[in-house]
Amino acid sequence: MTRLVLLVLVAATFWIVPAASAGEVVVDIDRTLVSPSLGQSFSFTTTVANHSARSTGPLVAHLNILSLNPGVYVDPEDWSSDRTRYLDPIPPGGSRAVRWRVKAVNGGSLAAYVTVVPRSGKGIPATGPALRFDVASRRTLNSGGILPIALGVPAGIALLVLGVRAQRRRRSRSFSLPV
Repeated sequence: MTRLVLLVLVAATFWIVPAASAGEVVVDIDRTLVSPSLGQSFSFTTTVANHSARSTGPLVAHLNILSLNPGVYVDPEDWSSDRTRYLDPIPPGGSRAVRWRVKAVNGGSLAAYVTVVPRSGKGIPATGPALRFDVASRRTLNSGGILPIALGVPAGIALLVLGVRAQRRRRSRSFSLPV
């Protein structure tokens, strides 16, 4: 009977004592500033550390990107197609490094940050420092080499139409009967 009571107490302890909460999970980043050019890819690494005496449960790390200036639309899915990572439990005092790859698709002052939440959805999210980046807007008349096509195709069509008209005029003059 004593063993049964002891077993019930131990089992209850595991059910009552939660895994490390997200408040004990800390997210850090390998740098806080980067200067990419428009269209350039860059990467950075976040470290998710467990500063508690208990193992975490499974975690979800999520990357978000936002504009620091009003009026600039940012779609994070355009910047990175791999924005959510599912992490296995982290033991007490342990950590996991997560590498993120991003492509600068908008100009402006922007920031990226990673938030980690327990996969159960319960608990306090842990958010790391922001990675700030200023992407210079590149205003160009020939964006992506399209200018020759954008001007050449309409000019070619216009020359073709003029050529066909001129040829029709010549043919209609040669077939006319004298009066």
